[in-house]
Amino acid sequence: MVHVDGNAIAGLLETVFGRDLTAASGRCSGCGAEREVGAIHVYRAAGVVARCPDCDTVLLRIVEAGDRIWVDLRGLTTLELRS
Repeated sequence: MVHVDGNAIAGLLETVFGRDLTAASGRCSGCGAEREVGAIHVYRAAGVVARCPDCDTVLLRIVEAGDRIWVDLRGLTTLELRS
């Protein structure tokens, strides 16, 4: 499966979090690498799966169905938002 970078889900993340997160910095729970959300690897299928470009740990999952959105961020130990 081919991946794109985190910038491809900028609109979806803004819908979920109410702001642009592509410049936010997240720390991978698998290897500890810190990356901007715009630099992570994103795969689309029934939902969105974002993986660490260093160790392939799943960082986040987002699934949309009708008027509901499920968000799983368990692969991020931190997510730093800058004002």
